[in-house]
Amino acid sequence: MLDEGSFRQDALDSERDSSASVASRATKKVRESHTALPAEEGDELPQLVGRNLKKLRKHRRFSLDRLAQRSGVSRAMLGQIELGRSVPTIRLLWRIAQAFEVPVSAFLDDGENESAVVLTRQEARILASHDGKVTSRALFPFHGSRQVEFYEMRFAPGILESSDPHPPATTENLVVASGVLELQVAGTDYRLATGDAIHFEADVAHSYRNTGDVETLAYVVISYPDEAEYR
Repeated sequence: MLDEGSFRQDALDSERDSSASVASRATKKVRESHTALPAEEGDELPQLVGRNLKKLRKHRRFSLDRLAQRSGVSRAMLGQIELGRSVPTIRLLWRIAQAFEVPVSAFLDDGENESAVVLTRQEARILASHDGKVTSRALFPFHGSRQVEFYEMRFAPGILESSDPHPPATTENLVVASGVLELQVAGTDYRLATGDAIHFEADVAHSYRNTGDVETLAYVVISYPDEAEYR
């Protein structure tokens, strides 16, 4: 039989083990949200994003430490992305863009400028979530400054993707092409079926959830304020 002192010690050990388990799960979750995808050989996207990140960081005179503090992305991860060794996930690239107060397209600029550009699916540069269950394909050429971006988004069944607030005055237009999608904007839920559309202020926390049992396809137009308003 355990005496009272042993019982108390066992309870304390159990509580510590439970706390450690919770802390471990929380740490793992934070790590996953800040994890980039390994770059694949022959993939131009990591090099493109890395070059533009370095150029923008040097232009703004940000050290890696300062950028890490502003974006919440680790210095080591930023360094890997800048060297073209990792592909940032959708969430990571949004956070870095917000730290610079620029649209995501600033990192996809390839310097070319043509009057007409065909964006083939085979040559698409696709950003994905860490688990690959949310993908985003830019439906605009990767050059020039712009205040509007157009994306094809695909959400796997049951997936929940959260987004941090975008810069002030940013708006989103979303239309569901197939499937169903539940959006939560500033704590309010909106359920969209195929063909439904929504326009909302995106400078607040918002999330997307596929509540169906098939993939959801949606198209999103993001409108940013004029560049001068970022300053």
